[in-house]
Amino acid sequence: MKVLILSCNTGEGHNSSAKAIKKYMDAQGIECDFEDTLGLVSETVSKSVSDIYVFSTKSSLFERAYRIGAFVSDMETNLKSPVYITNKLYAKKLYDYIVSGGYDAVICVHLFPAEALTALKRNAKLKVPAIFVATDYTVYPLMHETMLDRYVIPHEDLIEDWVSKGIPREKLVPIGIAVDEAKFTERVPKSEARKACGEVFGWRGCENPDSRWYLVMSGSMGFGDLGGLIAELRSLIEENDRVVCVCGRNEKVREKLVEEFGDKISAIGFTDKVSMLMDACDVLFSKPGGITSTEAIIKNIPFIHTAPIPGLEDYNARFFHYHNMSYSTTDVEQQARVAVRLTHDEAYRQRMIDAQIRNSNPHTCEQITALVEEMVEATSRS
Repeated sequence: MKVLILSCNTGEGHNSSAKAIKKYMDAQGIECDFEDTLGLVSETVSKSVSDIYVFSTKSSLFERAYRIGAFVSDMETNLKSPVYITNKLYAKKLYDYIVSGGYDAVICVHLFPAEALTALKRNAKLKVPAIFVATDYTVYPLMHETMLDRYVIPHEDLIEDWVSKGIPREKLVPIGIAVDEAKFTERVPKSEARKACGEVFGWRGCENPDSRWYLVMSGSMGFGDLGGLIAELRSLIEENDRVVCVCGRNEKVREKLVEEFGDKISAIGFTDKVSMLMDACDVLFSKPGGITSTEAIIKNIPFIHTAPIPGLEDYNARFFHYHNMSYSTTDVEQQARVAVRLTHDEAYRQRMIDAQIRNSNPHTCEQITALVEEMVEATSRS
């Protein structure tokens, strides 16, 4: 069996999920390729879309675009959106790539390739199974335009939402969000993780067993009021407690935090050591990205959802908050107060962890793989 996974360079979340699926399939001996969909068309197009996404998240453009997409999704019309029409333009090129590559199934973790694959399904060209894997806890605008074979969604409580947007119930598979199972299903003891952090990042004093660690993650683009949050947090915690801030690829934000707080924080840029940092921390602060939030609940880390990028992340925060898996507020003072409570109130901390265990699935990649194998086998028999 040979599988193609398609993503798009609009933030690291989609790519992270795609890489997690590929890593699991590789370990099972399944031939699997991961591609940036727009990169198959043109590297220039891919970079342009990525740059526009970064700009939109730092302005009101993303929120307005999301609202327009949601409005179009709610309209009862047979007209196709500009998003569908645009992605249809490269559908033939994508089809040729799938056929020439000898792929038995296609997985997509982004709306753009889902639209292109839909164009191929509508024309009855694409015969291999096409599966969509969601990376957020809501229905994406314009999903009603797509016509794939299966839709892997994060939770059974979202089924009715997807059905209400026109996705057939029988195509929905509520088995979670795909994250790296090898990294996040096992926890390293806190003392060992802290020692490892000291060695990797050159931090001193990591062996102090009485120190509480607060991990602040801002996403790959360094989004949010990090300075305000850290100031509030430092005013409440003990002197020997550690605040670790992951600033993603936003070096300017990291430099600004170092200038403002000096050695009172440990600020780092983009890192692949997130799992280790989660093992080392007592409380996590994170914007409500679908991937990081899922990694946290699989790790069973008590956490605070900070200000979301308007749109999908609003729904993620709401879903987690009302399922008691996190605490969500945009008020940095309240974020800091709740974080300190989570380090002192064991019963409150445990209630949050219990809710995370009830609502998470650490084996999503395994179940996606089984689903794909089953669909490929059924296709070969037909």
